[in-house]
Amino acid sequence: MKLVSAWLKIPFWQRVAAGFVLGALVGWLMGPAAKTWFEPLGDVYVNLIKMIAIPLVFFAVISAVSSLHGQKSIAALGGRTFGWFAITAVLAVCVGLLVGLVVQPGHGVGVLQVAADYKPRDVPGPLEVLFNIVPQNPFRALSGAAAGKTADGTNVLVPSNSTVLQVIFFAGLIGFAFVKLGAKTASLRTLMGEASETMIQVTRFVLEFTPLGTFGLIAGLVGAYGFEKLLPLGSFVLALYLACAIHIVVVYGGLLLAHGLNPLKFFRGAASAMQVAFVASSSFAALPVSLRSATHNHGVDRDYAAFAVPLGASIKMDGCGAIYPALASVFIAQYMGLELSLAQYVIIVLASVLGSFGTAGVPGTAVIMATVVLSAAGLPLEAIGYLYAIDRVLDMMRTMTNVTGQMLVPVLVAKETGLLDHEVYNAASSNVGLAEHESAERGAKEGA
Repeated sequence: MKLVSAWLKIPFWQRVAAGFVLGALVGWLMGPAAKTWFEPLGDVYVNLIKMIAIPLVFFAVISAVSSLHGQKSIAALGGRTFGWFAITAVLAVCVGLLVGLVVQPGHGVGVLQVAADYKPRDVPGPLEVLFNIVPQNPFRALSGAAAGKTADGTNVLVPSNSTVLQVIFFAGLIGFAFVKLGAKTASLRTLMGEASETMIQVTRFVLEFTPLGTFGLIAGLVGAYGFEKLLPLGSFVLALYLACAIHIVVVYGGLLLAHGLNPLKFFRGAASAMQVAFVASSSFAALPVSLRSATHNHGVDRDYAAFAVPLGASIKMDGCGAIYPALASVFIAQYMGLELSLAQYVIIVLASVLGSFGTAGVPGTAVIMATVVLSAAGLPLEAIGYLYAIDRVLDMMRTMTNVTGQMLVPVLVAKETGLLDHEVYNAASSNVGLAEHESAERGAKEGA
């Protein structure tokens, strides 16, 4: 017990950082064998946090929608949230284009080959995506499975994170029904609130495994990739990481300063979710941590966060849907020796911003978005296959950018609407996995 207590006294982000460093070291020393031995450990962790995501969102959204009325109108909050989603997406595209033009990652690369496992993605139409938000079977959506087909055309159910929007839609309807029925559903509203609290506690339990999961994921990744796969496209990797870092530090930090908020306190509170997003490369997998960080570390009203953070995890993709397609377009144009016109730059901006909303909930968002933008700008679609071989490494930084933005927008809107607890925000706690009273005490000590 003393060992466990001593472990829990270490700040959460430091435990995760230790898992990352040790995992990278083991992966480098063991090589491909690390993937066989340790990646299953990371896979189990990812399955754990995916396990809690759907019930956490379901109960949290019902409880939130049934509470967000009157002064905390969900329509007004939703409008502000979508507005900031769009503004930050436009800024992200501009950062991607600027870095591409300055760094010029497509020049001097040499001859590239399309990745052997690359397969062109089918781009769904806007109406198809819109209609898919309404679940045919809400229980299927709650199971995290979506309809699919095998190679011979047989209908099957496949695991999918595209069902998050369907869960939000269904849970929102139930929440609105509770509001409409008023006192008749008082006991049900209490029950949903208790269920939401239960899932928050389960989330705390699961998050304590984050350092171990991080160790397994990073060991497997470093062991499998090495450095030889990154060398031919090293300039593009550096350009993407630089663009994402600029967007996070300069753009997000600047928006926080403009709202009178200390960026360092935001990033400290967001560190745990950013770390999980980086190693898991999934906004959906990081969702429980993001939601916990927004409420517990940043002080965002719990009812509003329960609506905004899951929505952001589905459609707020600054890394995958804005920076990456823009940078990929510039890279491919440079590699092919093509000059982009002003009209093409405008098309890239519009296609990236609108397309990121239009492909909401579609698995493989980054590849889909790149396909949409390249097609709109008249660039060769098959060229995206050059980048597919290193997509896992790119996806780590892209996803971390996505998740940071998914926490930033609720903080900005909460600040504007009086739904931000400044005392919690300024305490700048980074420990999302501890029990409520332990986290509050630690946050107060760290903020002192």
